[in-house]
Amino acid sequence: MPKDNFKPKKSLTVDEALLKMMNYCVYQDRCHQEVEKKLYELEMYEDAQAYIITRLIEEDFLNEERFARSYARGKFRIKKYGRLRITRELKAKAISAYNLKAALSEIDEEDYLSTLKDLSEQKLSTLKEPNAYKKRQKLYQHLAYKGYETELIYDVINDLLPI
Repeated sequence: MPKDNFKPKKSLTVDEALLKMMNYCVYQDRCHQEVEKKLYELEMYEDAQAYIITRLIEEDFLNEERFARSYARGKFRIKKYGRLRITRELKAKAISAYNLKAALSEIDEEDYLSTLKDLSEQKLSTLKEPNAYKKRQKLYQHLAYKGYETELIYDVINDLLPI
């Protein structure tokens, strides 16, 4: 390997990494897992990682409850995800049960049901399936994929497509 192509990667000091992580957390709410992954990518030692995470928490740059609430609001309002999908994704990010409950409390029940109905009507208008049973099945699969509860899906489908 030619020597002129090889440039060693410049390692960051703890203070530089802390500043970088502060900016990372200010840009968007982050969970602990995302911050740990970023620090790993920056090749920081475990002691430095622990110090940086502690400082981020102390100075309120890293707040898992705030992250969970923000995440749930965003996924519901923008992507129209249901509670089951939001729960599954937050669990994948290692969010605690307490923070999970707090996040789901951000979703207003009336908005939730209204969104489910609107989503159902939109999907139904795009389905060209002549067979009523298959149409119901496709609608169910779409809403289940979005993360809505089975009972609520059946209620909406029965209202829109009576048997």
